[in-house]
Amino acid sequence: MANWQDPQTTGVNIAATASVPRAARDAGLRSYMLSVYNYMASGVLLTGIVALLFANSSLINYIVDPATGRATLLFWVALFAPLGLVMWLSYGINRMSASTAQMVFWAYAALVGVQFSSLFLVYTGASIAQAFFATAGAFLGLSLYGYTTKRDLSGMGTFLIMGVVGLFVAMLINLFLRSTAMNLAISAIGVLIFAGLTAYDTQKIKSIYFSVAGHGEAVAKTAVMGALNLYIDFINMFLFLLRLFGNRR
Repeated sequence: MANWQDPQTTGVNIAATASVPRAARDAGLRSYMLSVYNYMASGVLLTGIVALLFANSSLINYIVDPATGRATLLFWVALFAPLGLVMWLSYGINRMSASTAQMVFWAYAALVGVQFSSLFLVYTGASIAQAFFATAGAFLGLSLYGYTTKRDLSGMGTFLIMGVVGLFVAMLINLFLRSTAMNLAISAIGVLIFAGLTAYDTQKIKSIYFSVAGHGEAVAKTAVMGALNLYIDFINMFLFLLRLFGNRR
């Protein structure tokens, strides 16, 4: 989950939205959430297209050296460059235009697609497709829950983010231990953490709308950031499901 700043930093007066009729607020919220989901779904689609393009052509040789089977420089660029783009968006969103934020998001999704093309060398196509559709189904249900529930999920945020940090540490440790049992545990816990983050982030995105409603540029930028959060939740849930249930070649 991207550690992006809430729009309080944009100077928007939350109380100013109180005078807006409820019907207008509801219509605005629906339009805003639709924009978030459109960005997120388009990002996932772009990632898939790029991954398939590389995996099913000679472009894959730029990712994995066919002679040695080792990752190339382009793979490592595709692996680490998205982290830089996320940091740029997270901490620079208030200083960039909405159109720039959109372009950075598309670039991020495309680079993840380059990185994901290597999955086709490790897992069967059927396993990848099954993990994707399972993730899509779970994401829809969890995001719908986050959008409609009256329960305040904000208390989950700190716990889930700490869980992400713990997962990262556990994965680094397992690089040396190479424990199959630990790998399965990490994958299962990862699915649960990003499932929780999907619901939490959806509710957070919904609540942020009321902080920026009526401020066009702020609405556009927070829509991109919301899409980025949900996109990250989706792809991580997909990866952990694939690690957990995917059939290797």
